[in-house]
Amino acid sequence: MKEAKRLFYLEGILQNYTWGGRSLIPNLVPTLKSGDKPLAEYWLGAHQTAPSIVKIEKEYPLDQLISSDKEGVLGKAVSKKFKRLPYLLKLLDVKDMLSIQVHPSKKEAEIEFAKENAAGIPLNAANRNYKDDNHKPELMVALNDFWLLHGFKQKEKLIQTLSSVPELKYLISIFEKSGYEGLYKTVMEMPQVEVNKLLQPLLDRIIPLYNAENLNKSQEDFWVARAATTFGKKQATRNEEQEIIDRGIFSIYFFNLLHLKKGEAIFQDAGVPHAYLEGHNVEIMANSDNVLRGGLTNKHIDVNELMKHIKFEAAKVEIQTGRPAHDKELVFETKAPDFQLSVFQLKEKDHISITAVTAEILLLTEGSIKLNEGSNQITLEKGHPAAIIFAGGKIQCTALQNATLFRASVALHISE
Repeated sequence: MKEAKRLFYLEGILQNYTWGGRSLIPNLVPTLKSGDKPLAEYWLGAHQTAPSIVKIEKEYPLDQLISSDKEGVLGKAVSKKFKRLPYLLKLLDVKDMLSIQVHPSKKEAEIEFAKENAAGIPLNAANRNYKDDNHKPELMVALNDFWLLHGFKQKEKLIQTLSSVPELKYLISIFEKSGYEGLYKTVMEMPQVEVNKLLQPLLDRIIPLYNAENLNKSQEDFWVARAATTFGKKQATRNEEQEIIDRGIFSIYFFNLLHLKKGEAIFQDAGVPHAYLEGHNVEIMANSDNVLRGGLTNKHIDVNELMKHIKFEAAKVEIQTGRPAHDKELVFETKAPDFQLSVFQLKEKDHISITAVTAEILLLTEGSIKLNEGSNQITLEKGHPAAIIFAGGKIQCTALQNATLFRASVALHISE
């Protein structure tokens, strides 16, 4: 690139999904305007549907800058392997629970994306499942108490859960005979009238407890009651309105219910079913927006497509706190070559240095930091929390007050 500087402010793109809150994102970026809409996600990256803006005298979409000089922005190795910025960084404010969802593998995404293109389904169509041809492994780091569902429970624990819920005891024999796949197919393909018949007594029993605040967040019943009151809806029939009880409720009992504390992280690979329930997080993923949903959402649900991609096996729950690297940096481990996320916890006047191995995005979630690239200087603070460093850029960082700084990059072996 002609521009000698390699450090710039980066402006993200706001997503106003219905489940979003109104505190985290406007606190960091007060200038964002959303009217009465919730502020759910703040995207930092070069996804084709919502590229971030790089401020270089004028404003440029990041995907266009990369296309104009891939090696200059991404570096030779990353440009050759991925041909685009391979990751997407997000800030999430989860006020209401997200959908039961799963993400496809790279090969599956390529096949299914091509099929939907051939079928003429517009990229922005409500019933579109595949927005791109990429996989979407992802890692999240909690910024406060964060609750989520993650993968199927171990066999013994799942049987224990089903035994403790009177309305679900009959599913034990199905699970013991047909395993995770048979169990999940049973409830996800069950006629709606049977879903209602099975779950209504359960809801009648626990919703009064929820309303009386006699349930807590460590109990599946709490989230089931919240889901029922959040996503309950009616469907007109010939003679009357029929209540539709969301079948995603079964997943709350089948999946691991996790409580992550601030600074804890978890990785979710292709095929691992999951759902975010409540809290704030920083999330990094492969550069994709492919989400297959099976319930607990007002968005498009495609149970058949969801079932094609789920790993029907018990999840190995691995909560991380970060591996010490160097210069006050904690690195979170994943299997994904597309990204690497690390965090710096800095005290006032602390100094660190960063050399970018590709286009790297910095996101400040607390405090303020001065970034220097020779005479080029910018400050990350409330109102301007994000910056991008192009490949090869070397910067010095000084904490102006206690600060938390996230660094998005690629897995180091890719850039070597």
